[in-house]
Amino acid sequence: MKVNAIITGATGMVGEGVLHECLQDADVEQILLLNRKPTGISHAKVRELIHDDFFDLTPVAAQLTGYNACFFCLGVSSVGMTEADYYHLTYDLTIHAAQLMARQNPDMTFCYVSGSGTDSTAQGRVMWARIKGATENALRLLPFRKTYMFRPGFLLPTKGLKNVKSYYRYIAWLYPVFRLVLPSFVSTLQELAKAMIKATTKGYDKSILEVNDIVKLAKS
Repeated sequence: MKVNAIITGATGMVGEGVLHECLQDADVEQILLLNRKPTGISHAKVRELIHDDFFDLTPVAAQLTGYNACFFCLGVSSVGMTEADYYHLTYDLTIHAAQLMARQNPDMTFCYVSGSGTDSTAQGRVMWARIKGATENALRLLPFRKTYMFRPGFLLPTKGLKNVKSYYRYIAWLYPVFRLVLPSFVSTLQELAKAMIKATTKGYDKSILEVNDIVKLAKS
């Protein structure tokens, strides 16, 4: 199976890492980068679609047809945000985009980057985890071929990429220790990206992938 993927969030650390692996993977034929601003990447596999308003993708809907995967890496930190604002930028934005992609591509596999600790009940006390859980639950109801929720914890960035968050540069050296003492919480960004590609080409027996699942699928 060849992958024709839409990637969101490629100007962030996770999205750039996923894009990097897609460019290396022979199973990925075409990539559409759906962004608010250009990445500056030029590659035979890549086409870039710049659109400011992710809450209204209707004007570009026709250009989002013909893809069998979406690697949805767009997201914001909840730090300093009100619950209403975080809900709007997480749940509302993601579900609007996903609903349109499901209509345009019923054979699509939708891979959503959530986070370790996400609350599937959507009723817990931690705001971000509750909203991420509600978002996951809503995505699983949409008429995609498959939906997968990826819940990474600490991610070791891929070397050489430009959108690595600054604090990672100071703690990345601790990764071998984290992997030894907290193996269920840490993985590499490369493993996350590979697992998303393989979920599309091979499938997986769980719709929610915790860190151990991510590593297992990446190595399969």
